Formats: sequence, C-alpha cells, structure tokens
Amino acid sequence: MNTTFTLRTHGPACHDFTRQVANWLAEIEAGEGLLTLMVRHTSASLLIQENADPDVQVDLLGWLDRIAPPGDHPSMGWMRHTLEGPDDMPAHLKAAVLPVSLQIPVVRGRMRLGTWQGIYLVEHRTAPQTREVAALFLPMTGA
Repeated sequence: MNTTFTLRTHGPACHDFTRQVANWLAEIEAGEGLLTLMVRHTSASLLIQENADPDVQVDLLGWLDRIAPPGDHPSMGWMRHTLEGPDDMPAHLKAAVLPVSLQIPVVRGRMRLGTWQGIYLVEHRTAPQTREVAALFLPMTGA
C-alpha cells in the first residue's frame, strides 16, 4: 500500500507530520510490517527526532546553517550552482548530510517510534515550497 503526503512549507523549519502518517496507517488497517518514507526533492530532508522540546529543532537548524550557511557566497569560490537562487546550493548540502528516506517498523498498526520521537520534513529552502513524501507500507507475509 502506498500514498503521498503533501506538505507546504514557508522557509527553513522542521515540520512534524507524524500524526498524518499514523492516521494513514490506521486508515489502511496496517498490521505488522515496514514503512518506508522518502522525500521526493533534493533540497529537503526527513528526520526522526525529538518532539518534546521545540528547542531541539531550533538548534538543529542553527547547526545546519553553520555547516552550510544560507545566502550568496561568491567569495567562497567553490559554489557554482546558483541558478535557482543563493539558498539552493546550501539546501542541497544540508540534504546531503541528512537522510532523505526513513524505514520504520510497524507493529499492530502502530509505528514503533520511541516515546519522544516524531517524523519531520526538514525544509532547507527560504521560499515557500510544496513537498511530497512518498510512503510505502509493506505488510509482513504470514504475520
């Protein structure tokens, strides 16, 4: 079974969409199996991360900006990909160090996430975007 989650973003942020995924698993009456999620873009990422303290996401985004600063960097000399704007290449670099796909075990129709874990789309671009996350649930045979 598969679906696509569509998320609208408005600049760099961590967008929690755990509830949408859990609702879909309930709709399809998922039992035991494996869920795969993949973001269908090269300038965004997926993460399983803490969902209790929002400062975790703030700190994560700050760290990403330190390793791939946003903005125009002509003085750096190495950044050649600028056709899509000054935030695009830093977004690609951030997506290169974070995962773009996740696999999550599902037991009795529920994701086996930890107590404080949520699923996040991490937006790296500054302009509003519409992002798609492809989802595939593979039920265990014989379960």
